[in-house]
Amino acid sequence: MNGDGAPLRLAVIIGSTRRGRFGPTVAEWFAGRARRRRDLDVDLVDLAAAALPQALPDEDEPAPPAVAAFGRRLAAADAFAIVTPEYNRGYPGALKTAIDWFYDEWRAKPVAVVSYGRESGGMQAAAQLREVFTELEAVPIRDGVALPCYWRDFAPDGSWPKSGAECNATVSTTLDRLSWWARALRDARTARPYS
Repeated sequence: MNGDGAPLRLAVIIGSTRRGRFGPTVAEWFAGRARRRRDLDVDLVDLAAAALPQALPDEDEPAPPAVAAFGRRLAAADAFAIVTPEYNRGYPGALKTAIDWFYDEWRAKPVAVVSYGRESGGMQAAAQLREVFTELEAVPIRDGVALPCYWRDFAPDGSWPKSGAECNATVSTTLDRLSWWARALRDARTARPYS
């Protein structure tokens, strides 16, 4: 049911597969904030659990079962939030492979980036992802969440983020803009399929 009042389906994708990664903490926080909204239905997607093959096939080969299952989750989404660290001024290779497995699933849907890292907060990785998603005919939104030196935002009790962290404000703006674009693009795709 894609009526005007139906909740938007948001896929929050954990883009790191590294052991000891901070991505699940960030993704759970972001997804938790999104779940507070009545207009969003959240699907938390972990690339580490998806077990996508790293080698891409020829175009005429069938997709492996793990890829097909992952693709169904992407196809069902109205919007995406990519949670990514910044490694060496870029984003993880596993995330690029996951993006490259698909095309139609991304098209004409908005993408927000939630990045984390050292002083830059993952902004270089976010900028690169916006270029890639533009090439895939997705709609990367300008607003996102950047988490510079994220380890400073742990509260004394060990929880993250502490109440005064800047990300608590930027997440609201990001979700507002992502929801606006998701609804506008879903309505447009319903009225006239994107081609």
